[in-house]
Amino acid sequence: MNKIKVLVVDDSALIRNLMSKIINSQRDMETIATAPDPFIARDQIKKFNPDVITLDIEMPKMDGLEFLEKIMRLRPTPVVMVSTLTERGTDVTFRALELGAVDFVTKPKLDISQGMINYANEITDKIRAAYAARFRLNRLPAKPASPAPAPASQTDPVTGMVVPAQAVKSLPTNNALGNRFAATEKLVLIGSSTGGTEAIRVILEQLPKDSPAILITQHMPAGFTKSFADRLNQVCNITVKEAENGERILPGHAYIAPGDKHLLLGRSGANYICQLSDSEPVNRHRPSVEVLFKSGQDVSPRNIVGIMLTGMGKDGAQAMADMKKAGSYNICQDEASSVVFGMPREAIALGAADEVVALNQIAKRLLDYLSKIGGRSAVRI
Repeated sequence: MNKIKVLVVDDSALIRNLMSKIINSQRDMETIATAPDPFIARDQIKKFNPDVITLDIEMPKMDGLEFLEKIMRLRPTPVVMVSTLTERGTDVTFRALELGAVDFVTKPKLDISQGMINYANEITDKIRAAYAARFRLNRLPAKPASPAPAPASQTDPVTGMVVPAQAVKSLPTNNALGNRFAATEKLVLIGSSTGGTEAIRVILEQLPKDSPAILITQHMPAGFTKSFADRLNQVCNITVKEAENGERILPGHAYIAPGDKHLLLGRSGANYICQLSDSEPVNRHRPSVEVLFKSGQDVSPRNIVGIMLTGMGKDGAQAMADMKKAGSYNICQDEASSVVFGMPREAIALGAADEVVALNQIAKRLLDYLSKIGGRSAVRI
């Protein structure tokens, strides 16, 4: 069996050594070289032609972002970023994903503990996912996430009062979309993993602000999901936030599962609510797509549209199939537009999909379906 050839780029000798030991402990991969900075890494790439690169973000001489841009422009190679859990670290990490990095892991701690086993599993799983994605580089142009122009103050069409700019998102609409879905009980549940951060952005950016409520489980570590939600909130018509336990689920809102907590759909009287759980990982993930979709099956499957996006493995596939049997309508991302086709492929194989759709068409198909079952004409986006 040919092993996955990995180049480790990090300015810390301790980190390079630790990452190399983790990689070399696996039967299907090996560290073919290490580099303390991008200039040496450039020569190692030419010499060894690695299958996957792990790249530190903060380095001397040239930071990881600048080097990533050069890699993607001159010699596209799957890259897994190694990020520090800081405010700058999270912001730069998402910028790296926009530029074409396949995924990221947090910096490993340099102590030997039980947690090191979990970390080793995480980094090696992401390297395998990156290797699986190697032929899909540049399938979609990277789009830098820049904040949407600040909305001007508007007049509330119901009360006639002037609403400050920062509250404009919450205004009821009085245009052709006209709260089309706000009075319904329809919900959208989305599951994703490798490549999912950009896939989620592509979908949410196309949705009108009166869309049904959306619950999202994206495999992501604690400390990053709030920043992810905040970045999406800047560029979307709908309100995007990290989910909070017990909060009411509202139309025109998307709720991101916090890192290291399961997100479940719940009910409180007539209202849908977010429920968070610290229960054990499912399919080695917390948050888990399986847990979210299972809660959809239990609470209100006939009111749910399930969406499975790009990702390694099979998390959520069985629950999506069960949800469909209970009455949900399901859409899976197609292979051509997926960074890694694992999760959609597993769901499709179990008969979970009503439609298999290219990423840039999923939002349109979602709204077309919701319009159809609501007896209204399709929304054009």
